[in-house]
Order: sequence, then C-alpha cells, then structure tokens
Amino acid sequence: MQITRQADYAVRAVLYLARQNDDRVATSTIAEEQKIPPSFLAKIISQLSIAGLLHTSRGARGGVTLARASKDITMLEVVEAIDGPIQLNECVDNAGACSFTSDCPMRPIWCDAQEELVSRLKHTNFADMTSKN
Repeated sequence: MQITRQADYAVRAVLYLARQNDDRVATSTIAEEQKIPPSFLAKIISQLSIAGLLHTSRGARGGVTLARASKDITMLEVVEAIDGPIQLNECVDNAGACSFTSDCPMRPIWCDAQEELVSRLKHTNFADMTSKN
C-alpha cells in the first residue's frame, strides 16, 4: 500500500499553510515552495476547499488559508479528502468480500493494521507537525 502522490502533495500543502500563521498564500507560491505541479495543486486545493479544510479567494489579494486552526486539522482528514476512506483490504469493511471469512487468519491483521494507521493519522494534527521543526 502506498499513499497517492496527490494525497502526499495535499499533506505538504496543508503543512506549508500551517506554517504561515494564517497568512494568505498564493497557490503559485505553494507550488513553487513545495515542488508541486501548479495544475495538479489547483485540483488538490479545490478538493481540500470542498472538504472544508481550506479557504480560497481570488484576485490581487487572493490566495489560500486554512479554514480552521492547524490544531483542528488532522492528517486523516487531508488524506481522506483526497483519497477517500482508508481501506487496506476490502475485507476490513466487508467481511463477506472474501470466501475465507469464517477462518481467514489475515482479516484480523488487516483490521488491526488499518485501525492503527487511521488512529495515528487521526491523532496527528498540523500544529503538532509544525512544532516539530
């Protein structure tokens, strides 16, 4: 399993904004500083805005800001805004998806691993990440 490039870029863009102390930042600046293709970033910003994580404004004084305090935005929210719910294996949410459901030794492992990953991302906010650097 690998996080998508789009979700990675989204996390980097939100982290960059979290470090800006509520200052409005041009998407071109984010793209340049974080080495994200501008057209790709525009799509990411749109998705994060729809998810309620970012505010965008157009014009000469336009730009992007966090919609909430960085302490109130988690990595899980950002990743799921881009990639949808985390699902390591289809049997985690749908035990009937596998013909081995009654005696499969792997399902509990997949369930535990997913629970640990989701919990870690849910309990990691962007304020914590900015304070580490």
